[in-house]
Amino acid sequence: MRAAVASAPTSAVMRVASRGGNALSRRTRTRTSSSRTTTRGGRRATTTVAMAAAFVPAGAQIAGVGMAIPKQSLTNDDLASLVDTNDEWIKTRTGIGKRHVISGDESLTSLAAEAATDALKMAGVDAKDVDLIILATSSPDDVFGSACTVQAAIGAEGALAFDLTAACSGFVVGLVNGVHFIRGGEYKNVLVIGADVLSRYVDWRDRGTCILFGDGCGAMVLTSTPNPEDCCVLGFDMHSDGTGNHNLTAKFTNENGAEVNDGASKPRADTAAANSGRGAFCNIGMNGQEVFKFAVRAVPDTVGKSLAHAGLENEDVDHLVLHQANQRIIDGAAKKLGLSSDKVVSNIAKYGNTSAGSVPIALAEAVTEGKIKKGDVVACAGFGAGLTWASAILRW
Repeated sequence: MRAAVASAPTSAVMRVASRGGNALSRRTRTRTSSSRTTTRGGRRATTTVAMAAAFVPAGAQIAGVGMAIPKQSLTNDDLASLVDTNDEWIKTRTGIGKRHVISGDESLTSLAAEAATDALKMAGVDAKDVDLIILATSSPDDVFGSACTVQAAIGAEGALAFDLTAACSGFVVGLVNGVHFIRGGEYKNVLVIGADVLSRYVDWRDRGTCILFGDGCGAMVLTSTPNPEDCCVLGFDMHSDGTGNHNLTAKFTNENGAEVNDGASKPRADTAAANSGRGAFCNIGMNGQEVFKFAVRAVPDTVGKSLAHAGLENEDVDHLVLHQANQRIIDGAAKKLGLSSDKVVSNIAKYGNTSAGSVPIALAEAVTEGKIKKGDVVACAGFGAGLTWASAILRW
């Protein structure tokens, strides 16, 4: 006797809502089906498996930016009372005049929430309508990350939130990722934040590092547009080289304060000393000369590649916004790219090296001051620990 095979429709239109597990952003997609025939006990049966079609592509645009800086600042003269240095020595070698550090009840989360709120206000986007939060940081308030605490602080209750660690390249990497989430068609509003409070890991007795780092945060809101061809990222380029990792680190340390390189960070469970201990991280250690040489070589190269991907020439760039690590690196990159000083955005003199915060802070400040305007072409690049380096060409 032949078994009856039930037929199923091969196509059905379903209304789906996508924001991870929350049904907030509605789109119409086509569901198709595939059939699979199996034999069980001599009887043939056909199973119909429904499959969702590809996402509907969308464009992405920059809708708003914001920034937040700690209240307390340290000038070069302040540091001269801690280490053997002076204002002229620091400015000549780095271009830095002062830096800001968190104090009191300030935290990475509070700075990120402030910057995010300002960016959302400029964009005209309610926090409840944010679909995704990407927090680029190397210094979260919690080892498990701070993106979720930022989400709670700003009231973005429906958003997926996660941390991204790519050191001083983090914001550019986060921006490229955010744009891709939107262009996939499933996210409408994405908040990208670059924030660091590396003052927590600075040895204030080390003249080579304490003069460089400051705390701060910048944020950007990306929103979707119906036209997939309308994209704020015209081209990008991203790289990593772990063989250079040793040149800039803040390693995990055991209870005695020694760096841990072999993974044996705690007593083994099978030893007598298996009681729990307290973990921590070492202060920042840097081979300044090697990092400087890496940056001088990598930055012009990655910006050039992003311009090539965008089909643009150096002269098409209206503004150059680089990670604010050292004024000599910024000036050297601009010279190699053939860009005049009036196209270079620099605020390192006021804030120092804020790691993942430096590029979005510079962008937010330039927008607020009226330097970056709608339609401008902006070349951005980050570089730092990992080693990592990344660039993106933006159409504002």
